Amino acid sequence: MIMKKTIAAVLMTVVTVALAGCETQTESQQRATTGALVGGAGGALVGQAIGGNTQSTLIGAGAGALLGAVVGSSTTPQPRGQQMCRYQDRYGQIYTAPCDDRYYRGQY
Repeated sequence: MIMKKTIAAVLMTVVTVALAGCETQTESQQRATTGALVGGAGGALVGQAIGGNTQSTLIGAGAGALLGAVVGSSTTPQPRGQQMCRYQDRYGQIYTAPCDDRYYRGQY
């Protein structure tokens, strides 16, 4: 019983510290952190359900956290101004620059 309370206290502390750090993170970092927390918790539950021992729970938590962080980070929407396009100037030189409104309206 004491072990369960200790584990619960440690998990609550980790979640609190992780969420407190979100204030200074970018949106991509916030999504990766949230994905890692949710994925780790889900992976731990699945690992425990499948293996029924501590080793499978830890493997599931690690795999879930990794997958959650990758998915959370990759699903961050890109700001509109960050999209880069290739252009050709009147001398034939190709260069990259932020896309203009013609790109977003499909008039390119």
